[in-house]
Amino acid sequence: MTAAAVTAFALLGDSGGPTAPRALTSEEANRLAVTRFLNYQAGGRAVTITVPNAAGGLVITASVDYRTHTGYGVVRGTGRDTSSDGLIQWTATTVLVHPMADPPAVAPASPPASGWHSRPLQTSGMALDTSLGIALGLGSDRPENAALLGQNGAAWVGRDEVRGHRTDVMNGPDAGTGSSGKAGSSDRAGGSAGGTGGSDEAGTSPTVRYWIGSDGTMYRVQAGVASEPEPVVFDFDDRTYVPVKPVPGLTPAP
Repeated sequence: MTAAAVTAFALLGDSGGPTAPRALTSEEANRLAVTRFLNYQAGGRAVTITVPNAAGGLVITASVDYRTHTGYGVVRGTGRDTSSDGLIQWTATTVLVHPMADPPAVAPASPPASGWHSRPLQTSGMALDTSLGIALGLGSDRPENAALLGQNGAAWVGRDEVRGHRTDVMNGPDAGTGSSGKAGSSDRAGGSAGGTGGSDEAGTSPTVRYWIGSDGTMYRVQAGVASEPEPVVFDFDDRTYVPVKPVPGLTPAP
């Protein structure tokens, strides 16, 4: 996570030196406008979410279904924070955890039928839940309004390579982070553009950065959350997306 976070502040342009943000070209705005829609169009994506905290942080290896707004995967603690290890499934309203002393590298295709503990997803003040909500918000059932993105401060900030993929890095839609830290779900076209010009400082309106390929594919997202000084990183993996099967008895949020 540290390497990914540092990358956002050491991006390189064509000259090989650090770059300053600039306005998006129309082509870049169009790619940013469709990147979340492409996730939705794909049905879902495999993603690794790195959530910082004072005890060491959490890493969630998951799949997110952007049609049902459901995520499912394995959560592991790093450093001193291993109390949350196990399986996790979540919607926009509910988090289910299945504690395991030695969780697998990837979640079983079919969730266990028992052993789950359910709680409401917290909409503020909890970095894990905010991150889970943001993950659901990285898919949208229609493109953004490209013109509104530019008007509301979206910017190109550099180029980078993510696991062999050349990307443009852009500040863009807040995906539900907002100044309140509220976790969002899928926004309508242009609906999240108001957060595009925010500060990286936690507790304000945090900038969300998108690492986007030449075809609009989303490879990485970095977002500040109000409860943590370090950003959350979402890496969209080259692993094959496995459709999410709900935990028995869990009804996906609409």
